[in-house]
Amino acid sequence: MQRYFVANNQLTELNFSITGEDVKHISKVMRMSQGDQLICINEDGMIAKCEIVHIANDEVSGKVITLLSEYTELPVKVTVAQGLPKGDKLELIVQKGTELGAYAFIPFQATRSIVKWDDKKAEKKIERLAKIAKEAAEQSYRNMIPKVSNSLSFKHLVKESENYDIKIVAFEEQAKLGEMKLLAKTLGEAKIGESILVVVGPEGGLTQEEVFALEQEGFISCAFGPRILRTETAPLYFLGAVSYHFEMLR
Repeated sequence: MQRYFVANNQLTELNFSITGEDVKHISKVMRMSQGDQLICINEDGMIAKCEIVHIANDEVSGKVITLLSEYTELPVKVTVAQGLPKGDKLELIVQKGTELGAYAFIPFQATRSIVKWDDKKAEKKIERLAKIAKEAAEQSYRNMIPKVSNSLSFKHLVKESENYDIKIVAFEEQAKLGEMKLLAKTLGEAKIGESILVVVGPEGGLTQEEVFALEQEGFISCAFGPRILRTETAPLYFLGAVSYHFEMLR
């Protein structure tokens, strides 16, 4: 059943309304009509099976049939801090990372990031990424849409990291040295409900200076397996490992 995220004031225990681009999707793409059913999720995570009563050009509205109690979020809140990569790689990371359960995404300007975001470009990029996150969250039956933050400088990322319980940085030099245990050990010590920040460098990785600065702030530098992963693969590997540890093994 098709799912749509709405604002808190658009979904109550009795009624729902959908506005914006989703109206066109419902009427033109899905070709729904009066009496058809869909799922609505509001910002607080309320999930309801709903029935369409009225379709207009700018709004779809109707009644709530029943409230649902499904919960599909990871037991820990994983934020992916991604060094700005080239091309559309960040779109892939947000889309697939959302499917895998990421809580939020923070793009950041690393030393080896070739891509640069000015204010005008950043606004359009974030708008595009937010739309991708919303669509991926609907497709993967998420209870919430991950937030995509504006790009941070490395200095501001380090400051932001103070707000997290567990901090991990993907460092390929650890893989080259044969380190294979720190990631499993760190996840094994993590508790349900904790927040995790994972930092992944752009193409070319993070510099030794960046990794050292993160380690000084309490980050654990880990290898993500014995192979060297592309920048767009590393965060997905990490989210898969988190899901396996916290969902499949319990």
